Amino acid sequence: MQKVLTVCPYCGCGCGLYLHVENGRITGVSPSRSHPVNTGSLCVKGWNSYEFVQHPERLRYPMIREKGILRRATWQEALQKVAEGINRVKAAYGAHSIGVLSSAKCTNEENYLMMKFARGVIGTNNVDHCARLCHSSTVGGLARAFGSGAMTNSISEIKEARVLFVIGSNTMEQHPMIAMHMLDAVRKGTTLVVADPRQTQIARLAHLHLRHRCGTDVALLLGIMNVIVTEGLVDKEFVRRRTENFDAFESLLDKYPPSVAESITGVRAADIRKAARIYASEKRSMLFYSMGITQHITGTDNVRACADLVMLTGHIGLPMTGLNPLRGQNNVQGACDMGALPEFYSGYQPVKDPKARRKFQRAWRRKLPERPGLTLMEMMDGGVRAMYIMGENPAISDPDATHVRDALKKLDFLVVQDIFQTETTEYADVILPAASFAEKDGTFTNTERRVQLLRKAVDPPGEAKADWQIICELSELMGYPMHYRGSYEIMEEIALLTPSYGGILHHRLEEGFGIQWPCPNSNHPGTPYLHRKKFARGLGSFITVDYIPPAELPDEKYPFLLTTGRIYFHYHTGTMTRRTSVIEREEPLCFVEINREDAKRLGIRDSFPVRVKSRRGEIEVSARITDRVPEGTVFIPFHFREAVCNILTNPALDPIAKIPEFKVCAVALEAV
Repeated sequence: MQKVLTVCPYCGCGCGLYLHVENGRITGVSPSRSHPVNTGSLCVKGWNSYEFVQHPERLRYPMIREKGILRRATWQEALQKVAEGINRVKAAYGAHSIGVLSSAKCTNEENYLMMKFARGVIGTNNVDHCARLCHSSTVGGLARAFGSGAMTNSISEIKEARVLFVIGSNTMEQHPMIAMHMLDAVRKGTTLVVADPRQTQIARLAHLHLRHRCGTDVALLLGIMNVIVTEGLVDKEFVRRRTENFDAFESLLDKYPPSVAESITGVRAADIRKAARIYASEKRSMLFYSMGITQHITGTDNVRACADLVMLTGHIGLPMTGLNPLRGQNNVQGACDMGALPEFYSGYQPVKDPKARRKFQRAWRRKLPERPGLTLMEMMDGGVRAMYIMGENPAISDPDATHVRDALKKLDFLVVQDIFQTETTEYADVILPAASFAEKDGTFTNTERRVQLLRKAVDPPGEAKADWQIICELSELMGYPMHYRGSYEIMEEIALLTPSYGGILHHRLEEGFGIQWPCPNSNHPGTPYLHRKKFARGLGSFITVDYIPPAELPDEKYPFLLTTGRIYFHYHTGTMTRRTSVIEREEPLCFVEINREDAKRLGIRDSFPVRVKSRRGEIEVSARITDRVPEGTVFIPFHFREAVCNILTNPALDPIAKIPEFKVCAVALEAV
């Protein structure tokens, strides 16, 4: 038996694991004992991360749709069809009529090539990926406050912290190995504060649970900062030396004493004061957040308020401190780093910056478009006539899913590149079979900016190919040759053009467990925590934010507030987990969590069917009566194709990050 060290393909933890290979097949998995993230442990998804690789439903050969029916095709035939379809739409409507979706499931090298293909071959900046739906507000919010939109500290520091403040993150279910470090810290005496409308597993273990109303995060954070200022807990020396715009920000806090914050959030003023004192009084305090903060029309403001809080207390630029957004997918950090975004090249170099544009034009020998492209949501609102989608399933993952499916139907041409047929491939004119994480080389970047090597363990099934190879073959067919002997050569190009990855090369990643960017040159060891002497932008900027209610609140017709999220046993649209027998056995059906008092009033019984309606559609799910949600709030996971909860969700957008408000919409319930 051969044991191949690689990286788990699920969440942003980036756990190290070994794939066990016998006779060309994967027979099992074991964790890396010395890996700094998982230290010999794996969650249920990690332990079962190989089964879907060998599932009989894997895509094995290209397919073309003719007269509404898919048929098998050769690679030459399929790629020729893709090239002709893209060129036809481009000739008729221009390059900006074509949209490209890259993938947080693919490697850094593949995301880099996909954005290079969009800009250098098609000639459009219309390239985006699922970070638009989870952490685009992090990129925008932290870039303005700090100059860098990434997790500032390292996972290994958690065990030595004295205070952990977790807001809007169901960490034990969504980032289990990070939660393991948190629980180790709590056992050693660390104080855990959790802010979450639901009583999640980690909230049950918290020393203080702030159960605020959905969509009131800014008011809660401003209330905490009001206490820090009025009680003299501000790190004045840090604010004076390292920040700007403090005076304007401080005057805003007068509007949010704990009593006002209580009226908005529902959290007792005494608990707001207690949280402020706990967090501000201990220097080794780490703040963590996830999509409970970002997926709002005020997502960018929520992130800015978190940044204001860490600067106010000086909890940044040192070990065991910092502002730490927990990235959702295995390579969503890397896909952002690689420029799979409409406004940035790799390394967050703006496409509007003439200097950056000239650099990429010289390297790629192509004239590049100047104006930023469309975001994912803008593409789905009729902004494009054709799309090339790699490793994404927007038919389930995007809000107001009925509208998204209508948009996919209306496209003149759609190509989907994936490892399985999905709800999105139902609308595809061409389907291209890709290799999974176990069948190719490359790198992933985890939530703490750790760039790790992915190693090929087995061959892809049938005629499937690695995504980067498909992109290269298509590009050559369209008149722009991309020749690389392996993914390591793509990383060499990335390092030349991307300052933060300047010293990250495959041969340096062979030993150990990766390098954390920024790593500017081949002698640099990597950076475990950011902003040590100064912020990436120079001085940290306090940004004035104000409380704005969610776009859609409950009313007489739709009296409940719906919030959505992931659960422990499944992942995103279920493409991989729902083809894994152990995981599917544990949670085979969609459900809605309902507070027991609400259920009693409506005559809803546990495990019986419930119809959930919003202004955009309705679904039927099984009732789960619980105290995890407060009265007036319900929760539905978004993994299930049989009950697509994103049929219900509101597509209202954050005006800056263009992220949808998944976390709040109004619904009605009735027993079926």
